Amino acid sequence: MRLTKKQMILISFMLFSLFFGAGNLIFPPFLGQNAGTNMPVAILFFLITAVALPVLGVVVVAKFDGLQQLAAKVNPQFALIFTLLIYLSIGPGLGIPRAASVPFEMAVAPYLPASSPLTLYMLIYSGIFFAIAIWLALTPNKLVERIGKVLTPSLLILIIFLFVSFLFKGHSAIALPQASYADAPAVVGFLEGYNTMDTIAALNFGFVIAATISSFNISSKKDIMHYTLVCGIFAGIILALIYLMLAYMGMEVSGLYALRENGAWTLRCIVEDVFGSFGAIVLAMIFSLACLTTCVGLITSISQYFAGLFKRFSYRQFVVMITLFAFVICNQGLNTILSISVPVLNAIYPIAIVLIILGLCDEHIKDIPYIYPLTILGVGIVSVIYALDGLNISLPLISDICAKLPFYQLGIGWSIVGLVIAAACYLYAKIKDMMIVD
Repeated sequence: MRLTKKQMILISFMLFSLFFGAGNLIFPPFLGQNAGTNMPVAILFFLITAVALPVLGVVVVAKFDGLQQLAAKVNPQFALIFTLLIYLSIGPGLGIPRAASVPFEMAVAPYLPASSPLTLYMLIYSGIFFAIAIWLALTPNKLVERIGKVLTPSLLILIIFLFVSFLFKGHSAIALPQASYADAPAVVGFLEGYNTMDTIAALNFGFVIAATISSFNISSKKDIMHYTLVCGIFAGIILALIYLMLAYMGMEVSGLYALRENGAWTLRCIVEDVFGSFGAIVLAMIFSLACLTTCVGLITSISQYFAGLFKRFSYRQFVVMITLFAFVICNQGLNTILSISVPVLNAIYPIAIVLIILGLCDEHIKDIPYIYPLTILGVGIVSVIYALDGLNISLPLISDICAKLPFYQLGIGWSIVGLVIAAACYLYAKIKDMMIVD
């Protein structure tokens, strides 16, 4: 059996929609507004952590038949703990609540009367949002049809419509970059890609895409990997184009609007400038569609994982439990959710990146002793210390040592540690082989 072009496009659209949610909408225009004239450099490195690594992550997880099998290359106990942490962080703890709170707080709340009880309206909106999400998630076999044929094309049409309208009607004034983007636009752009959460999400969605391809009677592992790569590349191209559009608009208005806490404000200003009062409807539709598809994908894949791990509860029961928990969390407010997500992402994102890179190189390094556990351990220590520093929590001696690492203050000190440990493991294996031969 072979997938038809139509089937590959539908699966690619599905993967794009699984990735493209709240953070994907609000961070690129915010990057563009902050980076100003340095936007091209910043967005180039943003695409590494927001597009290239997620696509590679999908391929690697499909190759290992799931995140837990990949993480088991480090240690079985690590595999269980890390997998649970990934699923909880991108699921009911952060990702799913953010998917519901962003469209309300940025595309609905600003247009309500000043005296409106926002807490009540948020409760109603999130209740309706999650009710639709549950309905879609309870029939996972129909996701490709519903998302690929209806939701994703609708979302893409709306975003392209906004971009083209901006080119013809939008006002423009490009500002100089803000301090961090003036000094190190490449590094800041790379780190901003963390906020999309897509590299972490890829460790979840890789198995979903592989299972979806298998559902079309594709049984050969080689064919599944081939189609996963093709669909991943196509989804990545769409993601990159959308990010470029959003970042470009943010750059073009960087001299017009004051900076706020996140890029949703930037996007709202752009939409109001182009469409006037009608922009509220356009923005609400874009946010709701983007966030709903990601939310459904997360609920579905995480429920499938937990249903396989804890046999006592069914898939449908996990769908309801995860959604209800996320419903409670999302009503704590967007800024609260974002304040929690940044340190969590700083702690686990580097581990996810290194795990993906090691998985890609597995055929060449699988015989090198300790390369997985030692590299992940070193990177994990540095990334966790960096996350704690962001919370003003210092550990005696360890924090001081980490602070002296090259590029640590930029947030990528873990990369040096990972390279050194991996190189040391490689040299150890070579020396050991030479001694055996002698």
